[in-house]
Amino acid sequence: MIWLGLLKPGDWLIVLLAALLCAVSWPLALRAGIPDKAIVIRGGEIFSEMNLSHDRRLDIPGPIGVTTVVVERRRVRVAADPGPRQYCVRQGWLSRAGEIAICAANQISVEIRGASQPYDSLAY
Repeated sequence: MIWLGLLKPGDWLIVLLAALLCAVSWPLALRAGIPDKAIVIRGGEIFSEMNLSHDRRLDIPGPIGVTTVVVERRRVRVAADPGPRQYCVRQGWLSRAGEIAICAANQISVEIRGASQPYDSLAY
């Protein structure tokens, strides 16, 4: 804690401004709001829009097999996929607006959307 004595008034001002910037920018990170639906895209086209308020299971046929998507407690995940690496299954539960799981081998993606999008998840 000896280093605290080395800080000058200008240093404290920088620390205070950085903390203020973090506090002000925090709401911007949460601006997408509460997620309300999951969009399932197959082959570049919307296959299904699922309301997150109802639990359900959806089997989506793709070029190499069937991908299973599960909605539970306002979150969604890819439960099974015939792809060799299982990246979309390992993605786990998606619960925030803008999150996405992509099953590239089977040409299927699942994205959560809210009232507004904070960013384009495919370009991010």
